[in-house]
Amino acid sequence: MTSWLFDITFLLAVPFWALMIVAPGWSWTGRLLRSPWSATAPLAVYVLLAVPEFGRLWEVVSRPDLDTLRAFLATPVGAAAIWAHLIAFDLFVGRWIHHDARARGVPHLLVAPVLVLTILLSPLGLLAYLLIRVTRPEPTSSKLADRELQQ
Repeated sequence: MTSWLFDITFLLAVPFWALMIVAPGWSWTGRLLRSPWSATAPLAVYVLLAVPEFGRLWEVVSRPDLDTLRAFLATPVGAAAIWAHLIAFDLFVGRWIHHDARARGVPHLLVAPVLVLTILLSPLGLLAYLLIRVTRPEPTSSKLADRELQQ
């Protein structure tokens, strides 16, 4: 079961990545990615893997120690759980990049490679996008929302 969950985790995220990279302007892309719940499928895999191992997982995250983490990740469940965790959060970050770039008018020719980098090495993809982002103006709707919150 663990091996199967590991195998399907990325496959559950592929359609969302494909939409962001190949069809960013398609109406269904916007509809499906509008909700932060688009990362739910990999999160469900994480829950299936983490709940039975919650005691060990809690020990790893509540008292971080390299040897304890290494031992947990060396197990099939630990490796599959961290994989599901990574896939879900990478997708969430990619979704944010997709929306923010569209709102700022960042050309898709810049965004698509950043999304691919985010799939593979999300911290580097996020850093690359943040560097691109500083060159783009803040979207008008965001400025209006900020002003409304301040009043």
